[in-house]
Amino acid sequence: MTDTAARLLTLLSLLQTPREWPGRELADRLEVSARTIRRDIDRLRELGYPVEASRGSVGGYRLVAGTAMPPLLLDDEEAVAIAVGLRAGAGHAIEGVDEASVRALAKLEQVLPSRLRHRVSTLQNATVPFTRGDGATIDPRTLTVIASAVTARERLRFAYRSGDGTASKRQAEPYRLVSTGSRWYLVAYDLVREDWRTFRVDRVSEPFPTGARFTPRELPAGDGHAAEFFALSMSRAQPQLALDVTFHAPAGTVAARLPAGLGTAEPSGDNSCRLRSTTTDSLEWVALRLAMVDCEFQVHGPPELVEHIAGLGSRLTRAASAPALDEPSGP
Repeated sequence: MTDTAARLLTLLSLLQTPREWPGRELADRLEVSARTIRRDIDRLRELGYPVEASRGSVGGYRLVAGTAMPPLLLDDEEAVAIAVGLRAGAGHAIEGVDEASVRALAKLEQVLPSRLRHRVSTLQNATVPFTRGDGATIDPRTLTVIASAVTARERLRFAYRSGDGTASKRQAEPYRLVSTGSRWYLVAYDLVREDWRTFRVDRVSEPFPTGARFTPRELPAGDGHAAEFFALSMSRAQPQLALDVTFHAPAGTVAARLPAGLGTAEPSGDNSCRLRSTTTDSLEWVALRLAMVDCEFQVHGPPELVEHIAGLGSRLTRAASAPALDEPSGP
């Protein structure tokens, strides 16, 4: 990389990942000499970036929290607003927030001065979010720790609780985070079980980077994309629902209210659209999300979803027609 300005920006982007970078590794990444890396580090320091260096065989460079945030050119209020927004989105799996947002959050919190980190934490702790879905929430710090380990190619230890409540300790090589819109998953190579695994991040606790680096293994699925591997692993672990639903509303209205993970409804008339897709989500969750589209709809299949919605509708009808209880008499 011969363009100095572009090289400095790339170097800064690497250093903003919360880890220590050996000089030789930075030189290999940027395809320059170790001497050039030392000169570039000096230039970053002259621009106000607090880059620390440690000596020894395992030494390297890292960017520590500073007092300014060039070249983002954010004032204090803007920096706090962005950090809070990213933490809220990452912590509650809001649709449209993907792994890039988590990486951005990890970088931003790494360089926030302590006074701003305190303001972000104070506002986050004082806010009660309103969430929809199954109530599975994630500590944003868990996501940022995992995202940093993925980027740094660093082995990760964590506690994990399976679907039946069984607790275990895991050590893994984290490969990618996958967001489905309703949940976050970690695709990783489990070192104890010597096989690839997919972990629900809301069931992960106490993530701890071990400091041991690793060379990423090749995924055993197709072209090596984490999303493809995740889809295959989910299809093996859970039965698929082949959805066939007609909505009596324009396709644009339905798309704005329906999670992207359930598929896209195609126009089928002047004021209707039809959804044909497959999902591994539970009957309960799918039924609730269909009802939350807030329009008339008919479920043509699968039969188990038709039966579940019929039962749910009967219970709701009985609840609405139940006689009111007498008010308790006064003293």
